[in-house]
Amino acid sequence: MNEIVLINITGRDRKGLDSKFISILAEYDVSVLDIGQAVIHEHISLGILAEIPVKENFAALYKDVLYAGHKMDLSIEIKPVEGDQYEKWVEARGKERRIITLLGEKLTADQIARVATVIFENNLNIDNITRLSGRISIANPQAKLRASIQMIVSGKPNNVKDMRAKFMQISRETGIDISFHVENIYSGNRKLVAFDMDSTLIHAEVINELAKLAGVGEQVAAITESAMRGEIDFKESFRKRVALLKGLKVSELENLTLALPLSEGAELVCRTLKGLGYKLAILSGGFTFVGDFLKEKLGFDYVYANELDVLNGEVTGGVCGEIIDGEKKAQLLKEIADRENITLAQTIAVGDGANDLPMISCAGLGVAFHAKPIVRERAGNAISTVGLDGLLYLLGIHEREINQEMVGKS
Repeated sequence: MNEIVLINITGRDRKGLDSKFISILAEYDVSVLDIGQAVIHEHISLGILAEIPVKENFAALYKDVLYAGHKMDLSIEIKPVEGDQYEKWVEARGKERRIITLLGEKLTADQIARVATVIFENNLNIDNITRLSGRISIANPQAKLRASIQMIVSGKPNNVKDMRAKFMQISRETGIDISFHVENIYSGNRKLVAFDMDSTLIHAEVINELAKLAGVGEQVAAITESAMRGEIDFKESFRKRVALLKGLKVSELENLTLALPLSEGAELVCRTLKGLGYKLAILSGGFTFVGDFLKEKLGFDYVYANELDVLNGEVTGGVCGEIIDGEKKAQLLKEIADRENITLAQTIAVGDGANDLPMISCAGLGVAFHAKPIVRERAGNAISTVGLDGLLYLLGIHEREINQEMVGKS
């Protein structure tokens, strides 16, 4: 076997650095077996795993690389790699890999250390760490801070359930979101995102707002909360609540729609995802008159929600057609995926309530957004500390890509 060496170059970054050292390797007909580079605050760490075809050239190459490093005031380390070590490294390429994303308004050393400790305790190795959020100014901080890093870890966890539980504990105690899912061929190839509407896309439960207009706010709110906690069948609770809305005028529905507040980050996440070619769907146990409004405002491709029965300009207290509950949402997600000629593994589902769990569970990536405890526990991926645009970081989209997409749409 030819000579294999690991070259590590560290120090202050500058233009032409990579060109200089790789050109030296080229002079000796070196094959590059692996290469990686990171730059933090204008300081570079460049690693090259190289195969030297003629062993006798090692000394000359070593000398040339060290001399170039000395002239550029860089630290150089060159270590021979034994053939059996290299082959073990090659054989390890089939290991399971998982993506762990940390997301919050800021990230501290304590938060990252606690996550890294759980990774170590589960016999996993951190292969890569990437910052997804933009650079943060200390002198002039942004109004809405975002801090996110993505870790790629390899190996088989000792106990996945226990690992998730510890991540949830860290999340509760330190105020960050921790997403944890297996990396596969679909991780970077999602095509469809399905959102719940009430308390996900909009910062309100529409049926509660309608109930206030009808003077039955407290009665409906109590039933809604019970349904969202999974304590009562959704269809049963829905019929009970809608019946209390009898007599509301259509004009009141229209006025309410215009006043509904969007969730923080909703416009940004929808515009960015549409710009990147995703299909967007609303799968809601809410109402079509709100869903249709959001379809036009945010560019959704599909809207499925419940239609209030109206007669002579007033709500009758009934519903037209089949009620959309949790199971129906999951069924609709599958139907849309089929229509788009994609697999469920290429879908994403985002919601907050118990009736979102079926679609969250069957989607390729399920995300609980500012969700009830039962949903957070079962979803595996959660956004609780920032707005809906936090989804973009969970998808591995860097902030500069988000900004570039928004500039292109302006």
